[in-house]
Amino acid sequence: MADSHLKGKTLTEENTSRLLKHFSGEGPPVNDRWAALWDAGDFLPWDQGAPNPALVDVLSDRTDLVGSTAFVEDDNGARRRKRALVPGCGRGYDVLLLSSLGYDAYGLEVSTKAVEEANAWASQHLTDYSMRDDAVGRGTAKFIVGDFFSDNWLEQANGNGRFEFIYDYTFFCALAPRLRPSWARRCWDLLSEHPESRLVCVEFPTSKKLSKGGPPYAAPSSAYLAHLGHPGREISYDIEGEPESLEGGEFEPGNGFRRIAHWKADRSHPMGQGMDWVGVWQRSI
Repeated sequence: MADSHLKGKTLTEENTSRLLKHFSGEGPPVNDRWAALWDAGDFLPWDQGAPNPALVDVLSDRTDLVGSTAFVEDDNGARRRKRALVPGCGRGYDVLLLSSLGYDAYGLEVSTKAVEEANAWASQHLTDYSMRDDAVGRGTAKFIVGDFFSDNWLEQANGNGRFEFIYDYTFFCALAPRLRPSWARRCWDLLSEHPESRLVCVEFPTSKKLSKGGPPYAAPSSAYLAHLGHPGREISYDIEGEPESLEGGEFEPGNGFRRIAHWKADRSHPMGQGMDWVGVWQRSI
């Protein structure tokens, strides 16, 4: 496993204020503003320099939830590698981790510069990510420029437009809350119907209030539960960032994703350490 080549960063009040200013007011579309930060390269407070320890722990310690193998049989009985997607992958540390475990892993970014940085990191540090099993080997690690909500990039992901593993960290919270119904619906559309398919969300920032703005926007566990349980449903929030239509503290189960496990992460990146939660989801049967 690769050690961090960059010191892990905390998301200071100064950094959050600078992000808020960058994304406030009239100006270019949001995707272009993210790309501008990558182009400048001097302010990337989310870049932690290594895979998220919370994801490392899920993949190594919770094979009861995510499976013990990176292979799956398709509808025709052919054995192939599971396909993993990391939207908002940055320099691709988590993509390389998944690849080292045998997944065909794809990182998606709106920034051409970010993808260039990810490819450069992979070329220099791929062997830092040791393979879990030599017999399984290393899967694909590919970085793609594209908009998560568009289909234009899917043909570059070498498959049928579905993935057996989707990982979200600092992507959900980067989206304005009005986009969360579309995010949940898109996750639903992209996650394979195979019974072993999983969506893993490391929830961040869980303690921030929605009134503080973003990105990162407030992302309490209840928000993931509300949106993923009801993909595409419009959901309103109170000023603290909690979904408003709660029954007995939680949304009633819907026809979307089912959360099969949820726990406070023992380890995570410094900016979320002690506050991040892990949710593991599957499509409702």
